[in-house]
Amino acid sequence: MKTVISSKGQIVLPAELRRMDSVETGQEFEIERLDRGEYRLVRRVTPRNEGAIDWLSACPQKDYFVAIPSESTDTL
Repeated sequence: MKTVISSKGQIVLPAELRRMDSVETGQEFEIERLDRGEYRLVRRVTPRNEGAIDWLSACPQKDYFVAIPSESTDTL
């Protein structure tokens, strides 16, 4: 399978590959230069709970979620 680099330097991941791996808009990838002209592209895995605090804080019910101060493990 081949692809092209746009005038903005963007690489298009072909639709067939996006469908096979359920790649969605906005997902992040890491790119690593292995050697001259050789690269590896790896999808970053988002932690399952990323954004949970923002989601809970946005709850429409007043005082549903209240953030509590926590201690640093350095002080324990």
